[in-house]
Amino acid sequence: MIKSASEFGKVAVLMGGQSAERAVSLDGGKAVLESLLRSGVDAVGIDVRGSVLAQLQAGGFDRVFILLHGRGGEDGVIQGALENIGLPYTGSGVAGSALAMDKYRCKLLWRGLGLSTPPFAMIRSEQDLDAVAALGFPLMIKPVHEGSSIGMAKVEDHAELHSAWRAAASYDSEVMAERWITGAEFTVAILGGDALPAIRLETPHLFYDYDAKYHADTTSYHCPAGLPEDQEKMVRDLALAAFQSVGASGWGRVDMMMNSDNELFLIEVNTVPGMTSHSLVPMAARAEDIDFDQLVWRILELSMAER
Repeated sequence: MIKSASEFGKVAVLMGGQSAERAVSLDGGKAVLESLLRSGVDAVGIDVRGSVLAQLQAGGFDRVFILLHGRGGEDGVIQGALENIGLPYTGSGVAGSALAMDKYRCKLLWRGLGLSTPPFAMIRSEQDLDAVAALGFPLMIKPVHEGSSIGMAKVEDHAELHSAWRAAASYDSEVMAERWITGAEFTVAILGGDALPAIRLETPHLFYDYDAKYHADTTSYHCPAGLPEDQEKMVRDLALAAFQSVGASGWGRVDMMMNSDNELFLIEVNTVPGMTSHSLVPMAARAEDIDFDQLVWRILELSMAER
């Protein structure tokens, strides 16, 4: 337990980056930076636009709070670079970050471990579309290495499948299809090995897309989720198992769906979730009487533990 802000040393808050989630990262990074400063931490915000290692080494930093989303920040790249120069950082390590960011290979692992996830397939070329259609419509098409629902689309037939694949491929060389699950959507925040209360999401959009996440006022968040005690435990236990299975650590978030038969299906793990005003981890933390500043402090505190 860290008692004094001085124990953290000088902290760099990495934000921005060059992924499609740059704007969201900047918003969250500024919120985290302001929180650390309020708590008396010697913190400096850095907008990452290229190689940042020389800047970190020259600045005399002692540790890093990573608030970079997407490729380059959430996929193990910056984590590996920081390990190479000996700087501790928040969140998951190299392997956990890389595997969680890769939706397809993450789901291969879950399937191998017997953790429930919707049927899925990779679309490597146009020749794969017929085989993918055999999963059964509707389908969700998504870039394998993007976050924030960027490039995702629900498709109802083969014609829509082709156009959605083309659109997703503009974001990522790897695209996958996943059988659409009709039902309630849940997300569970993980903090230091504990699963926080589940959040149930409701949106009038086709799904919880980028606009529903960051802009729309029509998205509803229910925390507590309104589940019976046994289902709440089931949701939290599955989220923690999914998080730990990929080697993730520190903090993060696990998304899942529940169909009309109360069956749960894992969707993805986020190892650097958003920290904006619309973000879900702070919302779940509040349900446990953890305010934003306490949450940010705890995430940074977890970086003091040995990997």
